[in-house]
Amino acid sequence: MIDLVAAQGGHAHIPTQRDRIVQRTVEPVLYRQRNLVERFFCKLKHFRRVATRYDKLARNFLAAILLAASRIWIRNYESTT
Repeated sequence: MIDLVAAQGGHAHIPTQRDRIVQRTVEPVLYRQRNLVERFFCKLKHFRRVATRYDKLARNFLAAILLAASRIWIRNYESTT
């Protein structure tokens, strides 16, 4: 997988497991940003309409994603202020 990303000109920031002999280095800042994105998609999949994709039209599905993302953002924003 990492070779495929590198072949397309990207940089994979996937840490190795501790029991591997060859350890890849991962920048902590990039890994933290990647983790935030993964956690956001996990929260987004908690919305049943998004996870199961009930909508047939792409525009309706995108609207459902935007509504769910707005609810996640508002919930996060309200809890920090």
